[in-house]
Amino acid sequence: MPRSLSIPTEAALSPVDADRVPAVVADHLRAEGVSRSYGERSVLTDVSLTVPPGARVGLIGENGVGKSTLLRILSGAEEPDQGSISRPARTGFLWQEVRFAPRDTLASLVEQALAEVRAIERELDAAGIALGEASDAEQLLQASERYDAALAAAERADVWTADSRRDRVLAGLGVSGIPLDRTLGEVSGGQRSRFAMAALLLRRPDALLLDEPTNHLDDDAVEFLQRQLVGWSGPVMFASHDRAFLDAVATTLVDLDPSRAALGGHSPAADAGRSGSGVQASGNGATVFGAPSTGEGAFTAYLVHKAGERERWERQYRDEQDELNALRHSTAVTARATHSPRAPRDNDKFIGVFKGQRVDAQIARRVRNAQGRLDELERDQVRKPPALLSFAGIPSGSHALDDSAGTLLQVTDARVEHRLRVDRLRIEPDTRLLVTGPNGAGKSTLLGLLAGTITPDSGTVSRRKALRVGLLEQDVRFADPAATPRALYRSALGERRAEQLPLTSLGLLAPRDLDRPVGALSVGQQRRFALALIIAKPPHVFLLDEPTNHLSLTLAGELEDALGSYPGAVVVASHDRWLRRRWSGDELPLAPLPIG
Repeated sequence: MPRSLSIPTEAALSPVDADRVPAVVADHLRAEGVSRSYGERSVLTDVSLTVPPGARVGLIGENGVGKSTLLRILSGAEEPDQGSISRPARTGFLWQEVRFAPRDTLASLVEQALAEVRAIERELDAAGIALGEASDAEQLLQASERYDAALAAAERADVWTADSRRDRVLAGLGVSGIPLDRTLGEVSGGQRSRFAMAALLLRRPDALLLDEPTNHLDDDAVEFLQRQLVGWSGPVMFASHDRAFLDAVATTLVDLDPSRAALGGHSPAADAGRSGSGVQASGNGATVFGAPSTGEGAFTAYLVHKAGERERWERQYRDEQDELNALRHSTAVTARATHSPRAPRDNDKFIGVFKGQRVDAQIARRVRNAQGRLDELERDQVRKPPALLSFAGIPSGSHALDDSAGTLLQVTDARVEHRLRVDRLRIEPDTRLLVTGPNGAGKSTLLGLLAGTITPDSGTVSRRKALRVGLLEQDVRFADPAATPRALYRSALGERRAEQLPLTSLGLLAPRDLDRPVGALSVGQQRRFALALIIAKPPHVFLLDEPTNHLSLTLAGELEDALGSYPGAVVVASHDRWLRRRWSGDELPLAPLPIG
């Protein structure tokens, strides 16, 4: 087992000792028996993981299962409570939220990223000089070993193309036009994220750890990053909610979900992943899914396996419940029969006692066998599969206006200064509209106009009388952070409706979170709760701003599927490439307004 190493915890931004030449003592990323808890909450339990060079592992699983925690531990930014870690000496880590010094310039960030590469190049030059000056066999051997090590490091870091790579990376990530004399505090959060990514790629570390790397990237930048990672020779591990990115980049997926362990059974996908990619994972309910040889992406294959797993789970649950009901009936009826003796007939008098005893023994044995099987099933039965998100339970007509025909919303010649211009837009009862466009194009502004939270500077937005519009905002805010989801749900729906449709029945919030302050919930949990408030009282027009942000991969897929059957108009604004590629309704592309 390679020894553990200590590396900079902010690999994309940390200063580098220019005179140090890192020595590679491990070529795999490895975790052995890693556990981590925060207070009483256990996040990782006995996780072991091996990622060989050339493997690109996508970490997936429900929010809170420990994906970011595992990345931080593998990088050295955080210590595990138990277990050990080994990794290549030059391991780079991209934080989900960029840590930066506001007064540092972009130029210093870029040069800092190249400092280690420059040091490797200087060491190669020095090793070459030492090799040429060697005067005896011993010096020649030492100089040769030094030069070989320096050359190998130089090849891994690609030192000869550093300057051209710098220009190519900045252009590929869409930040080449930003003056490098600006400070990090003067650029937007999205631009800081792109420069942090650029710095990491320029360092050419032997291993990459990335937490939500496509956040703040547009389509072109994501495509560029995909090409970079697909060509990476060392181990790569990343956590991402970007399904298209997972499909394009990952050679293997590791589902780090402890709830999977409760399902039992055996996943053929796990065997395929371990045997095909060399990636291994255990603990925490981790399951490995390898990309198939059919040419489809790892995430596409994962969805197929998940669908099959769900079908097998439902079938096993259904079969066990049928057997349980039959056993309960059988034991009850048979037991009653043994306690209902009949009087012997005349021709039974000589053999009645013997025959009765034998029949009673047979019946008693059958009852015992049935009871034993019943006890076993009741003890070990699989739990009921959770209900998929669906709008099918909305009562027919509960969402409809008295007159269901005609336009629900109409926007005419609307202008919001410097943000949006819409000449004409009509929303009908059966509208399915996807609003697309780059950041700053006005997607959220348009949804605000339709919802009535934004008033146009000119033009009109007309609504049907008694129209109910629901907006799932991109950034959820609750007026009273101390209020609990249970109290807010009852207040929004009323006591009677809340009892008829319990919050937990929607499958969006765990029972343990019902009485926590809503402000203490994670961003993803708050978004789930906001979605629950809307679908529990379904609007005539359902507006969703970046609906898959902060949702787990499973819930994002369920939401997209459910929107197809929503009994009302649906308008979605999204940059999600997976959603956009599968959208079957109308599309409205927006472009940023010209300046001036």
